[in-house]
Amino acid sequence: MFPKDLEKGQSRSVEGIEGIDEIGKKYSRSSLYKDAWRRLRRNKLAMVGLSIVVLVILVAVFAPYIAPYDPTARVKEESSLAPSIKHLFGTDLLGRDIFSRVVYGSRISIEVGIVAVGISIIIGLFLGAISGYFGNVSDAIIMRFADIFFAFPYILGAIAIMTVLGPGVINIFIAIGVLGWASFARIFRGSILSIKNKEYIEAARALGASNFRIIVKHIFPNAFAPIIVYGTMNVGTAIIVEAALSFLGLGVQPPTPAWGKMLAESLDYIDIAPWMMFFPGLAIVVTVLGFVLLGDGLRDAFDPRLR
Repeated sequence: MFPKDLEKGQSRSVEGIEGIDEIGKKYSRSSLYKDAWRRLRRNKLAMVGLSIVVLVILVAVFAPYIAPYDPTARVKEESSLAPSIKHLFGTDLLGRDIFSRVVYGSRISIEVGIVAVGISIIIGLFLGAISGYFGNVSDAIIMRFADIFFAFPYILGAIAIMTVLGPGVINIFIAIGVLGWASFARIFRGSILSIKNKEYIEAARALGASNFRIIVKHIFPNAFAPIIVYGTMNVGTAIIVEAALSFLGLGVQPPTPAWGKMLAESLDYIDIAPWMMFFPGLAIVVTVLGFVLLGDGLRDAFDPRLR
C-alpha cells in the first residue's frame, strides 16, 4: 500500500503545483494586464504616445512603399532644394530627397531601440533573477558589478565601446545593450524581493516546485510589469544614443540614412538650408517623445496604488 500512497501523494503534489500555476497565470494576465490596459486607454497622453510609436514602426516597416525616392540616389541638379510638392522635406547638398532619407532612417532608430533594449532586458532579467531570488554572495557580486556600470555616464560608455569596436549597426547593438543591463537587473531584483516570500510562492515551494519553475511560472509574470515600463522608456534613450553616435561618426556609416548622421552632415549649412537639419531633428524628437509618453502612461497603468 505504501508505494500506491506515495504515488497518490506525488500526483497530488503535481496537481497542486499546476493549480498554483493556473492561479498565477490568471492573476497576472486577467487582473494585472487587463486592468492596466483599461487604465492606459483612459490616459490621453499615453494613447498619443502609443499612436506615435505605432506610426513610426509602420513607417519603418513600409519604408520602401512610403519613400518616393531612393534615399541614396544623388541628383546634382536638385542640390539643396527647399521643401516643395516634389520634395516634401527638400533635398540635401548631394541632391538626395530628405523625406525619403528620414523615412528610411526610422528603420535604423527602431532597430537599434528595440534590439539594443532587448539585449539589455535579456541580460538584466537573467542576472536580476539570480541576484534577487538566490541572494547572498551572488546578490552581492552581481550588484557590485552593476554599480561599476552605473559609475560611467551612459553616452561616454557607448562612445568608449564604439571606439574600440568600430562603427556599425551591430556594434551599436552591442554597446547600448551591454551598457543598459544593470538598470533592468536592479529593477527586476527589486520586484523579485517584493514578491518572492508571498503565500503562493511559499505554496509552490512547499509542493516541491523547482527554483526554475517558481521563477518562470510565478515570479516572472508578476514582476515583469516594471520591466515593460522601463523598457519602453529606455527605447527612447537608445534612439538618442544612436543618434549621438551617428552624429559623432561612430554609428551608422554613409550612405545608409540615419537621423543622427543627417544632423551632422547639415550642421555647417543651418543658416542657408535649415530644413536639412530641422526634419531629421524633428523625427528624433517626435519618436523619443512617443516612447516617453507611452512609458509614462504604462507606469501609471501598472501602479498598484491605482488598482
